[in-house]
Amino acid sequence: MKRRLLRVLVAALALALLGASLVLANSIACPLPAPAPFAGPLPPASPPASMAVHRLDTDITHRSAGFAYRGGSLTDRRDFTMTAVLVEHPRGDLLIDTGFGRDIDAHFAAMPLFFRLSTAYERGLSAAEQLDAKGYDRRRLRAIVLTHAHWDHVSGIPEFPDTPIWVPAEEQRFIADGGYLTAVARGFTGARYEQYAFDGGPYLGFPRSRDVHGDGSVVIVPAPGHTPGSVIVFLALPDGRRLALVGDLVWQREGITEREERPWLQRTLGDHDPAGVRELLLRMAALAARFPELVLVPAHDARGFAELPPL
Repeated sequence: MKRRLLRVLVAALALALLGASLVLANSIACPLPAPAPFAGPLPPASPPASMAVHRLDTDITHRSAGFAYRGGSLTDRRDFTMTAVLVEHPRGDLLIDTGFGRDIDAHFAAMPLFFRLSTAYERGLSAAEQLDAKGYDRRRLRAIVLTHAHWDHVSGIPEFPDTPIWVPAEEQRFIADGGYLTAVARGFTGARYEQYAFDGGPYLGFPRSRDVHGDGSVVIVPAPGHTPGSVIVFLALPDGRRLALVGDLVWQREGITEREERPWLQRTLGDHDPAGVRELLLRMAALAARFPELVLVPAHDARGFAELPPL
């Protein structure tokens, strides 16, 4: 009996030491090597004067910088936003992601126990509820564009039954077989998923692109890594600003500006292809260095979304 108790204590101590070592390792900054400089210009764009972009904050979870990237402090508290972006354009409006929907409690309950125990969130109004409150005519929506199909980006889809959801073929396959990570998206039996192709040429170092309106105002590029069909959405606004909605390539902008990956556990559990994420992170770091005016908007960084007015 004493010997068994001793083995249990030794195992518990070993696990505690392992956990402490992981925390210590992740608290030490370890930037990736600097990428080769990007030498090209910003692609031309002619956004119409009536184009407008708004943020729709649907929820917040509270994390630390250390949760988001290596070298981040565990005492540096961050608001992880769950935000949709409305892009108004005379050729048809787009909603980039949906954030949390009104049924988020049920969607959250479908997540694994370890995730529920480590996550707390504050509910807000869903994107659909915010649009309706402003008298927005949802018939103007041409499509919902998903940066990727994880639960916190798709929760509001059922509230847009008449709006197609654009996804690359790789992401639609991921929805079908992505396990618990895409269980919420897979459960929307009435969702109108529509595949699109990247039929345009190179864009800012990305080999393929899709210019949605043909004027350079909304350009989508493939960014596989976090999920097989993740994308980045580049916006060119009438006032001359350029934005990069990078989805979950990183969770906070320091991932790009300081070239810091997610901590090991988060990479292992959350990234489909960590090496692909690393490659894209460095590509975006090169763009950020070349174009300091480019506003980086990770999907869970309130600072990037602060650049956009609310609806």
